[in-house]
Amino acid sequence: MEKYSGFGLVTHALSHHENWQRVWRNPQPKKKYDVVIVGGGGHGLATAYYLASVHGITNIALLEKGYLGGGNTARNTTIVRSNYLWDESAHLYEHAMKLWEGLSQDLNYNVMFSQRGVLNLGHTLQDMRDIERRVNANRLNGIDGEVLDTHQVQEIVPMMNCGTDTRYPILGASWQPRAGVARHDAVAWGYARAADALGVDLIQQCEVIDIITEDGAAVGVNTKQHGVIKADRVGCVVAGNSSVLAKMAGFELPIESHPLQALVSEPIKPILDTVVMSNQVHGYISQSDKGDLVIGAGIDGYNGYGQRGAYHTIEHTVQAILELFPIFSRVRMNRQWGGIVDTCPDACPIISATPVENLFFNCGWGTGGFKATPGSGHVFADLLAKGKANTLAEPFSLSRFHNGSLIDEHGAAGVAH
Repeated sequence: MEKYSGFGLVTHALSHHENWQRVWRNPQPKKKYDVVIVGGGGHGLATAYYLASVHGITNIALLEKGYLGGGNTARNTTIVRSNYLWDESAHLYEHAMKLWEGLSQDLNYNVMFSQRGVLNLGHTLQDMRDIERRVNANRLNGIDGEVLDTHQVQEIVPMMNCGTDTRYPILGASWQPRAGVARHDAVAWGYARAADALGVDLIQQCEVIDIITEDGAAVGVNTKQHGVIKADRVGCVVAGNSSVLAKMAGFELPIESHPLQALVSEPIKPILDTVVMSNQVHGYISQSDKGDLVIGAGIDGYNGYGQRGAYHTIEHTVQAILELFPIFSRVRMNRQWGGIVDTCPDACPIISATPVENLFFNCGWGTGGFKATPGSGHVFADLLAKGKANTLAEPFSLSRFHNGSLIDEHGAAGVAH
């Protein structure tokens, strides 16, 4: 590592970044690639990295209409967990969890993955029955989980209102100790740097305006900034805009796009060292390393591509959090934002080939995309490399909407999917 004297540090501090080494290249696209990946968020970057590192495919272009990690990757509440109900989704999210646990070492980049645990609160007898069912299912699949009573919840989060005089009394919770949070932009930067080092071309400010097909097969994409870029295979990982790209290729996807809002408070001293989620009061909260309270709720009920949000949703969410944490009543909110999430009828993703040969989609993660980032990229890279899904991704094919093999995760997905 290069060492700097005090003078050197001052020189670099005053350089306004002119002398900083670029973390990744900014190349001009070639005319033809083995694989073109559309979408430069966490899932797309992870896909590119695993295609190169696991499968040895490096002639790849990743196309992003804005900047890397600037979409939903930059607009989420960073929760990571794998406590889903059904075997198919539990295995996929646990695969992601295991990759999270070694990700900083794998990428040689600190993604600030903090396994501080996640509580899913139960407020009714039915909540507790559902929690017991899900925890038992998790443990049968080798996934860590515990059922806690009110006293045990209070021990983990002493400042939470666990009294009996509340509108939604806390009867208990599920607890996944290995769950936690990570730094979303660090995840994007780490994957981008690692993919670039393996020869992947990361092309920013490059919007795809059409998918080019010949004889029922995808042969490339047309872009607004660089024209036609040919490819043997095309993978689309564009979250809320997935239906737009599918329409370019001439088919429809069974997904809806909804705005999802979140907000953060002013920084306060460290007080909350875990993640707390509640379906009944419809809110979830954690505290970032710099002290912000990170707060979110469920998706807005209407379809749309908005990223601004609305005051009534913010008010409802804050009311929900204050039901759990009256201690936060005088904390001021700092900023809020919205993201675009694509939701499937069964609250599970699509990782699949499509009616167009050599065209593959990875979408429909709803509000659960961030936690799946490494696992999603890993299995999608496998699909793009081999043209056939592996056992983890196979249940999430488009064919399930025709043969009825849906995986209903609405209960375990809950408020934060």
